[in-house]
Amino acid sequence: MWGHGWNGMGWNGMGWGAMGWGGWIMMILIVLTVWAVVAVAGIAIFRGLSARGGNASPPGDAGRLLDERFARGEIDSDEYTARREALRAAR
Repeated sequence: MWGHGWNGMGWNGMGWGAMGWGGWIMMILIVLTVWAVVAVAGIAIFRGLSARGGNASPPGDAGRLLDERFARGEIDSDEYTARREALRAAR
């Protein structure tokens, strides 16, 4: 009765509380895993939203953007040809 430690929330001979040390380690690992999943999900959502909202286009879209600018009349045929050749030379 008296030699087995505290009852309740204290030392009971196998560790703190009824879980023991293994239970506490598992609980800490589960909590850390949950927080890691939340952090990764938050980063993925943030990157997805910023990629959709940004005006930056991937490098492969330079030719398409040049075609669109020419089709809208923003640049003339001489500028279009010069820029198209510059894009081909850069690749």
